[in-house]
Amino acid sequence: MKRRTVLAGIAGAAATAALPARAQQDQFGSKELIAAAEKEGGLTLYTADFAETQQEVIKEFNKRFPKIKVAMVRAPGGQLITRIKTEAAADKLGADVVNHSDRGLMLDIADLFQDYAPPNAADYRPDSLVSPKLWPGVTLGWAIAYNTQLVKNAPKTWMDLTKPEYKNKQIGQVIGPSGGTTWTRIMFERQVLGEDYWKKQAELGIALYPSGAPLSDALVRGEVSIAPLLYNIIYTKIVEGAPAEAIFAPEGVPIVPYADGVTKASKNPNAAKLFMNWRLSKEGQTFMINKLGNITSLKEPPAYPKGWDPKVVKVWVPKFDEFSKLRNSWMEEWNKTYGYRQ
Repeated sequence: MKRRTVLAGIAGAAATAALPARAQQDQFGSKELIAAAEKEGGLTLYTADFAETQQEVIKEFNKRFPKIKVAMVRAPGGQLITRIKTEAAADKLGADVVNHSDRGLMLDIADLFQDYAPPNAADYRPDSLVSPKLWPGVTLGWAIAYNTQLVKNAPKTWMDLTKPEYKNKQIGQVIGPSGGTTWTRIMFERQVLGEDYWKKQAELGIALYPSGAPLSDALVRGEVSIAPLLYNIIYTKIVEGAPAEAIFAPEGVPIVPYADGVTKASKNPNAAKLFMNWRLSKEGQTFMINKLGNITSLKEPPAYPKGWDPKVVKVWVPKFDEFSKLRNSWMEEWNKTYGYRQ
């Protein structure tokens, strides 16, 4: 399967390389935009994503556009929004591009972003957008991961995670209030798997973790055997040889489209737009799927992660009005059901 993924990436790169020069320009922007971006020579990216992941994205962008340097500022989601608001209030917002996982928080500050749309805007799922200014440069998806040395009867569905054979803290879980990605997962559990899913699972005794990074480490170390995880978090560990595997369950894959935008305060608007155009292009999305274990919000995915069967896997995107409206009351109920106290 790894070989197939690698071959898909090579095929995608080869197809892109074979495009005429004009077609490549159109894919990423006009000749004039590219020239103006290269004259600016750089941009500043604020991101709530993993620094290591974004560094890989920047490296790949620079293979295509080596004249444009990208400075990165990374912070957890809530802290990043606070920083953006504080800087904007002082008329000192330093970001040219913001990349954020919580569409709700980004929608609240949408007036800080300028009008923007990538050349392939029509190729994106409408339900992945919360504003015409904010685009899903990154899309992540939830999978079920397990330690291959500890689990003899691996789960095959989300409902399997309510089976008594996995009781006594074999299952690890990221706490509901950790952020927008986890809120998406627990919305999916209640709306698709049933109102009693949380109760059935909590009765098994669940080990709770503050975020996906320490939970994925705990899975690899064998502290827990099974864990719902964002696929990209465990994918890189699997590639590096960790004793783990991950599946996409047939009931659905909750996906988390990010909300990325170009700020009105941008001092490098052309470089910012070109960077966004590349991330949202078929080339950029293919790289992030094959190299980083991302999913995509493109209507027709250019590639699939390992184990993703498009004939079986169903993508689930939360309705945004419910994403905002239900959060507080359902989160309180989730905390009570799982015995979590902040």
